[in-house]
Amino acid sequence: MPAEPVFQPLPTVPDHPALEEAILAWWDDASIFAKLRERNHGGPTFSFMDGPITANNPAGVHHGHGRTLKDVFQRYKAMQGYDQRYQNGFDSQGLWVEVEVEKELGLGSKREIEEYGMAAFARRCRERVAHYSELITQQCRRLGQWMDWDNDYYTFSDTNIEYIWGFLKIVHERGWLYRGHRSTQWCPRCGTSLSQHEQAGEENYVEMEHPSLFVRFPLVGREEEALVVWTTTPWTLPANVAAAVKPDAEYGLTEDGRWVAVARFPDETFTRTARGDELVGLEYVGPFDDLAAQDGVRHRVIPWDEVSLDEGTGIVHIAPGAGAEDFDLSKVFDLPVLAPIDEAGRMLPAYGPFAGLTTTEVARPVVDTLRVRGILAGEGTIVHRYPICWRCKTPLVFRVVDDWFISAEEIRQPMLDANDTVAWTPPQYKKRMDDWLRNMGDWNISRKRYFGLPLPFYPCECGRLNVVGSRKELEERAVSGLDELEELHRPWIDAVRIRCEACDAEVERIPEVGDAWLDAGIVDFSTLGWHNPEWREHGYATGASAGLSGADLPDQAYWEKWYPADWVSEMREQIRLWFYSQCFMAVTLTGVSPYRSVLTYEKVFDEKGRAMHKSTGNAIGLDEALERMGADVMRWLYCAQTPSEPLKFGYDLADDVKRRFLTFWNSAKFFVEYANVDGFRPSWSALNLDGELAPLDRWLVERTHAFVLDTEAAYDAFDTVTIMRAYEAYADDLSNWYIRRSRPRFWQEGGDEAAFHTLWYALVQTLRALAPILPFVTDHLWRNLVQDGPESVHLAGWPEVEEPDRALLDELADVRRVVTLAHQARASAGLSLRQPLRRLVVEGAPLAAAHAEEIAGETNVKEVEFGAVEAELRVKPNLPVLGPRLGKELRTVQQALQAGEFEQLDGGRFRVAGHELGPGEALVERMGLEGWAVASADGLSVALDTALDDELVLEGRVRDLIRQVNAMRKEQGLELTDRIVLTVPGELEPLLRWEQRIKDEVLAVEIRLDGGSELAIRKV
Repeated sequence: MPAEPVFQPLPTVPDHPALEEAILAWWDDASIFAKLRERNHGGPTFSFMDGPITANNPAGVHHGHGRTLKDVFQRYKAMQGYDQRYQNGFDSQGLWVEVEVEKELGLGSKREIEEYGMAAFARRCRERVAHYSELITQQCRRLGQWMDWDNDYYTFSDTNIEYIWGFLKIVHERGWLYRGHRSTQWCPRCGTSLSQHEQAGEENYVEMEHPSLFVRFPLVGREEEALVVWTTTPWTLPANVAAAVKPDAEYGLTEDGRWVAVARFPDETFTRTARGDELVGLEYVGPFDDLAAQDGVRHRVIPWDEVSLDEGTGIVHIAPGAGAEDFDLSKVFDLPVLAPIDEAGRMLPAYGPFAGLTTTEVARPVVDTLRVRGILAGEGTIVHRYPICWRCKTPLVFRVVDDWFISAEEIRQPMLDANDTVAWTPPQYKKRMDDWLRNMGDWNISRKRYFGLPLPFYPCECGRLNVVGSRKELEERAVSGLDELEELHRPWIDAVRIRCEACDAEVERIPEVGDAWLDAGIVDFSTLGWHNPEWREHGYATGASAGLSGADLPDQAYWEKWYPADWVSEMREQIRLWFYSQCFMAVTLTGVSPYRSVLTYEKVFDEKGRAMHKSTGNAIGLDEALERMGADVMRWLYCAQTPSEPLKFGYDLADDVKRRFLTFWNSAKFFVEYANVDGFRPSWSALNLDGELAPLDRWLVERTHAFVLDTEAAYDAFDTVTIMRAYEAYADDLSNWYIRRSRPRFWQEGGDEAAFHTLWYALVQTLRALAPILPFVTDHLWRNLVQDGPESVHLAGWPEVEEPDRALLDELADVRRVVTLAHQARASAGLSLRQPLRRLVVEGAPLAAAHAEEIAGETNVKEVEFGAVEAELRVKPNLPVLGPRLGKELRTVQQALQAGEFEQLDGGRFRVAGHELGPGEALVERMGLEGWAVASADGLSVALDTALDDELVLEGRVRDLIRQVNAMRKEQGLELTDRIVLTVPGELEPLLRWEQRIKDEVLAVEIRLDGGSELAIRKV
């Protein structure tokens, strides 16, 4: 061995976290990312728009999933030479941030926020964003994500807010903006309404137990008759104004005077029946007519086709002030709207003894009053799915309020048309987006909160709604408050008054702030400088983001260069959130989709498939995972699982990844050890192999080219799953075929330079292909294996390879299939691979015939014969596959197969009972004849002659001896080049017929016979 090894020796197992920390430090010291950006500057562009991560808490492993995927494809495109922006985004205002700051300060209501002071509260929100944006940055760096971290965009910047103002002015000019009076989902803790897209996710519904009440509504003028309604929300009963029946349903009067739907009570005895429309118009006595809120209300029966006969009594209690559908009915039937609760979810003064109670607290007093009045017909509880606030998880109520909306009527079809131009991965998510767009309601854009986008709406008593479209316009029209305008947030913006453009009166801004998805939806315009006439240094980092980022505001030419995004990627739930808001705003402003392609994916669960929650003890923090697993292991997990299914994540899975990675690591370790022994020193300038190659070397080169091209196609399709599958298959071929078949070429004195060069070439090209997914360990190995080339694998560029010889690869694939089946046959017969056998018969692999010698060596047989395998054939239908295709005919096919009434065709096909069964549609089992072990799959069969004679047994013992001696060398810590004297007991003398072979394979200079019974080795 040379005095100084060419390559640094590799440990048996990589310490992923430690090597990653070292690579991170080296990346920074050597400015690798900066060099990459400089190299690609001016090249073809790949435009990626980052969906902003909320800077309100540390990032979790679910964030790591998305951040990894974003980094993978940006790294891949960078290796191909694409110029990129790398701008990270932080969501930095709205309920996300407000709720966490309230927790910090111990505040529990909007009143307490106002007592604390809006200015102080806003500053605490800014401080939290600053703290967690820095923390998340460090976490993402540790994960290996390369971004332009000093120039992030923050959605609370004044520039971002101004761009939204401009958008809102445009929708106002188009007549889409309106103030709506309606019943909407309301969070009593946050004190604000919530929009359809915020609340639509299944994660915003939980199982809850509520009261289940049956209440009698006595009919006016009908002695002893009453409607019976059912409700799970007792707090709404004091606001009841009507009862709804299904017009075409049959209702019955029970013997004790209860009107109910006959279909709901089939075993009940009815004294008479009537259609629902016959009950319409009847009046009844309300349950709480004594309340001041009920003054002047006439309770009556109304028709409603949507009354369900699947639950309750078939008669629905209607309270328009406490339900969206009820409110819609009030407009149809001119019903009074009684709003029973304030913004904190407490009953209003007009509700007498219930005033001041929350919707939960009021349940028991309501029930007690109903019981005292003799109209409580039944009481119990029910467990059902109920909506909770997406941010604070408080159970929601319905409340009638005035909110600001953007009409979706005119934009709906253009958005659908735009979505038709987008390539979705996985493709089925396009339909989800289409479904959302077809069914979306008008966009509720207002929130009755504090630290958010201030809506620039200044209504005037003259009837004019003044909408300010920019800060410049605000300054031009302002009459007061500009001097104290610290930034475009409350409370400072509230002090700015402007003049009405219609009557010149002073007007003030409405107090509401905007939906946070306006903040994120505009970034395709605000970060790229849409309609900005000239570049402004640090022009994006304004207002609250000043000092946090150095982001410039580019100009219109820059926007035209980078818009629309070539690619975006976020979780599936963003279909109704960021992807939707982006699309809404972009189609409004430009008429085209803001993105050309989308990769979306499902949630991260624990390794048992359960949702991660701190309360259940199965949540894993991102920092913890990085420390215990390492980033590369996490990235493997993120990239190897199908994006349309929940991703399983955990330490057992991580340990499995580490074991699987050892296949490639050990291949590199093998190369390093033997290259150091031989003194082999490869040159980057001679990367590609020239001249005539040995057959096995040529196969590995072609196999490597196929792997590179297959991964390239998968990267282009944003398909990491296929990449990881291709990699594992390739790593297996490299280790368990090429290296195992070539070992003697590395062991021999002086080594085989062609073998070293071929293996080095394969390792280096694999590192380049894997670098986007496993950036740390690939660079760690690169710096060791490539000593005179690019200093980092990420600066090496994407490998350019020739189209492989697919025919050769198909041949060797058949060879490997034969070998695999032969190993299965051995296992079924209980024969070790070290035991030589006489004969192997192969049927169904004609391409493998030219490789009989290789097959013999790999299967440890003396002779390989290609011909018919004599075996008993048993064929069964693959029921899950054939059942849907054959239907009733399946039974006939099954019986014919059992009777052996079938014809075997080429390619693993069978003809039976008039049907042709293709590969995979039949389960084939071949039973070997006496003295033979048979295995088969997919039209290929092999048979091993299992008979053993004395010579075969003796040769098997030689192989066992070699294995035992090499294990002893390893146990005693001998170097690869150390020579030994081997002492064997006298009983092994017959094995010395193969003395030279034994010496060669254990590096023995001498073999001695000893009368003892112990095997011994001694270093010389």
